[in-house]
Amino acid sequence: MKKLHIAILTCTLMLQANIDSAQAKPTKALKNCSVANTARDAIKADGKRFSVMIQGPKSKKVKDVIFIPGLASPRMVWDDTVAKLAGCYRLHTIQIRGFGDDASVNATGPVLEPFITELADYIDDEITGKGRAKPAIIGHSMGGLSAAIIAARYPMLVDRVLIEDSLPFIGLLFSPNMTVDMVRPQAEAMRDRGLAAGKQPSSESTLQTMSATPQGRAQVAKWTDASDYRVTMQVFYEVFTTDIRLELPKIKAPVTLLYPYDPVVGSEERVTALYTNAYQGLSGLRMKRIDNSRHFISLDQPAAFNAAIIDFLRE
Repeated sequence: MKKLHIAILTCTLMLQANIDSAQAKPTKALKNCSVANTARDAIKADGKRFSVMIQGPKSKKVKDVIFIPGLASPRMVWDDTVAKLAGCYRLHTIQIRGFGDDASVNATGPVLEPFITELADYIDDEITGKGRAKPAIIGHSMGGLSAAIIAARYPMLVDRVLIEDSLPFIGLLFSPNMTVDMVRPQAEAMRDRGLAAGKQPSSESTLQTMSATPQGRAQVAKWTDASDYRVTMQVFYEVFTTDIRLELPKIKAPVTLLYPYDPVVGSEERVTALYTNAYQGLSGLRMKRIDNSRHFISLDQPAAFNAAIIDFLRE
């Protein structure tokens, strides 16, 4: 693989997906994981499609964990979780170019597939290629989709995966019989309208699906408005027209799915059926529901979210 050079509109339809399963169990916080002595040792690695902030112990005995944010989200979406883990894990927080910084090469052309390929290269070159164990990958929304794709296509590079509120194909929100060809015309039209309109403030209707609190919605709006609309609309289109259901059986690493539930969004029955059916090709999937939250579980229920992350890493 090529050597990586070291140096919201968050999918509106995806955010309406909420279902139920087992409740996330409370977990005691990890001991001695303060970032006080590790934050100043953080290293930034610059790639073509994304940058990485690396912090935590350098020992090869310490597990590597990769965090991938969702559409139009910067790496700081993981700050609260990172603050609780960096003393015990080697953390790699990703930021796709254009989501909080300059778009660079992501300003034109495809983004999602090149990003996934480059991230796989990064893991191969900078983690497993340097004698470290396979990392865990944690992804939100588009980041969860990316994590699943890497686990399916590069099984030798992934130890385990945690997905925060994501589907293997967004078209399932319309119908269980939906296909990429059926949704592509609408996705193209939405992308083209967004590009023609230019930079626009986040809509309140979209923000309502993001977070259950005014503070959470304000934070999401801030992140979204700071993103490059060209990258956001292109990746939105690419996520919308990606269906990895046939690739799910290729995933051999353990996968945990965290999903929100809020009665305002939909019935428990509908949400349960949506996620269960979407991931039926993935054997051994562990599903955990976080109540009183919407798409950004980490903002709405940070304590329950971090407890679930700790459980996932300890398993």
